[in-house]
Amino acid sequence: MPELPEVETVANGVHQRVHGQTIVDVRLRKNPQTFKSSPSEIVDTLTGARIDRVHRVGKTIVFDLTRASKKPAQFLVHLGMTGRLLVSAPETEIPPHTHATLALSSGKELRFVDPRRFGRLSVLHELYTGPGSEPLTISIEDFIALFRNRKTPIKAALLNQSLLHGVGNIYADEALFHAGVRPRRHAGRLTRDELTRLRAALQKVLKHAIKLGGSSVSDYVDADGVAGFFQLHHRVYSRTGEPCRTCKTPIERIVIGGRSTHFCPACQK
Repeated sequence: MPELPEVETVANGVHQRVHGQTIVDVRLRKNPQTFKSSPSEIVDTLTGARIDRVHRVGKTIVFDLTRASKKPAQFLVHLGMTGRLLVSAPETEIPPHTHATLALSSGKELRFVDPRRFGRLSVLHELYTGPGSEPLTISIEDFIALFRNRKTPIKAALLNQSLLHGVGNIYADEALFHAGVRPRRHAGRLTRDELTRLRAALQKVLKHAIKLGGSSVSDYVDADGVAGFFQLHHRVYSRTGEPCRTCKTPIERIVIGGRSTHFCPACQK
């Protein structure tokens, strides 16, 4: 599933291509599991709306919409496992599993493509703030407070979207490696110094991944259909048995909360 850097990359790319444009027509396929709002409400809200901004909140892409003589609204896109947002010329062949097509005033089309149908589309008439705190901007005091007295492993706590929204398996593993913290450590027992290192490592890893367009380890591509490059910089994620790039110790894999977890037993304490 795309995580914060991948969603940020897609949102930024789509914003550059569609902001300021008006949605002149909306076509939806009949796949009810894709739509969290009713198709009729999505069509009614989007048609004629101007796209003011496209940005990320957690793992959700948010379109801020202005509508003539109506209250502002937001269009929410969750990519799920295989969802893609592509800005295409109308004569470009429509990919299979295209569930929504938005015709824009520029003549281009914004298409939501999702082969496995875990993505979700919805509209809101109030501000979407996401389920947790934003990891790129959270203060050190608020970050430390998130994990105080928590008995769950720190890896599981990092994946808890009600605490930090947007962090997923890849970047939790990578941040814990850079912070030198073992993923099974109880979150509430980490020292202030360790949590300070973890916050810094998480923000550094996320920003680096955004700069490189995210990690393409499955079906992820950006708004132009281009893969990311951060997977070339992974230190532990999905490198089971390979030598640590710092100390040469083989990377180990365990399961925490049902999720594969990768770490270096020498570098992480």
